[in-house]
Amino acid sequence: MDAASITQFIRDGYVKVPRAFSADTARAARAVLWRDTGCDPDDPLTWTQPVVRLGYYVEEPFRDAANTPVLHAAFDALVGRGRWLPRFDLGTFPVRFPSVKDPKDDGWHVDTSFQGDAAPTDYFNWRVNVSSKGRALLMLFLFSDVGPDDAPTRLRVGSHADIAKRLAPAGEAGLSLNELAKNGFRECERRPEVLATGDEGTVYLCHPFMVHAAQPHRGTRPRFLAQPALLPKEPIRLDRDEAVSSPVELAIRHALR
Repeated sequence: MDAASITQFIRDGYVKVPRAFSADTARAARAVLWRDTGCDPDDPLTWTQPVVRLGYYVEEPFRDAANTPVLHAAFDALVGRGRWLPRFDLGTFPVRFPSVKDPKDDGWHVDTSFQGDAAPTDYFNWRVNVSSKGRALLMLFLFSDVGPDDAPTRLRVGSHADIAKRLAPAGEAGLSLNELAKNGFRECERRPEVLATGDEGTVYLCHPFMVHAAQPHRGTRPRFLAQPALLPKEPIRLDRDEAVSSPVELAIRHALR
């Protein structure tokens, strides 16, 4: 995380980290994921669904991918040393297969981070607030090579600033995903779009307010990706002295000026 990367993160809401974990780690994790998809890697006729959701693996390759020195240094740089919690799993894996079927999960959205009064699994009514309670980063871990046709996640560059402005009037209570999505995220529809492509082992570290979306797979090989949150060890604060504020905090503060 050099100065240019941090500046990009504050301005654009994301930074791409190539070779964040090894190709050997990616291959070992894919072997586990292939097993649990119930599909044959060598027989596309068994790839019958556009997406298979797996998750919460604690085996060694998943732990190793989440805890490399490169990533720990990046977390320190973006969130603050001692202000984040290590991950021992990588959350959910939406494994996307080449398909003409509509995956029906490709709408623009922000990942919510705390339950509020919602039911435990009613994620459309979970909430996010201006201090990003419960989430320090959105992360995308590429466990396979991902090109433009391989269902790369779409990111709206700079949209984190638009969401910060939406959230500020709602205070600590924040807004639910349903409330945020009522206007179709029109506030950021003119933002440029970037595709989260890269080689296996690439990780995208995104501001928690990043507006993003899935898309159908039009390539030839399945895409393996994890999308965990980095959890804060202490609350994100917007009242710190700017000299000790993290880039995550600075991005929100700059948006609200």
